[in-house]
Amino acid sequence: MPEANLFLIFTQRLNALGVAYMVSGSVAVIVYGEPRLTHDVNLIVVLAREQIARLLELFPPTEFYCPPTDVIAVEAAREQRGHFNIIHEESGFKADIYLSGRDPLHAWGLARARRLEVEGQELVVAPSEYVILRKLEYYREAGSERHLRDFRSMLDASPRAIDRIELEKQIAARGLEEAWRQVEQRRN
Repeated sequence: MPEANLFLIFTQRLNALGVAYMVSGSVAVIVYGEPRLTHDVNLIVVLAREQIARLLELFPPTEFYCPPTDVIAVEAAREQRGHFNIIHEESGFKADIYLSGRDPLHAWGLARARRLEVEGQELVVAPSEYVILRKLEYYREAGSERHLRDFRSMLDASPRAIDRIELEKQIAARGLEEAWRQVEQRRN
């Protein structure tokens, strides 16, 4: 797992603001799979308009790059695919903030997120099924071998952490059966 203090510098501030979020991407793969190198943390965030102004207080420009509030407001207004980055200046570690908007998969994952304790801090992590579903979408779009390695890592290291019945139900609901079949064939 990347040094916890690198991603906790972002999540502890979101916790202080009372923002609903979940860690996804590489850090979630590490939680459910095997260690790998990452230089960022992907965060799915539910950000209310009144919380936007507070972001600059919590991520001060003396320590972080954070876009101007009007840019964040534009991204937050998107129904889907709202996104911005926050960068910790000293370490260069980056948080990719993906705003939940009206994305049904984000809502599904946030409702099922796991709460963990890391170095005395609460960390909210996307459920393994969400991570697999989102990576299946990416795999279907780009066919990246990296996603196959992530699937294998998660399926091999944490098979009990995955609700296969729910996963297969969600795969069918999202039309991801062909991508999943390809993953299963390459895994065997």
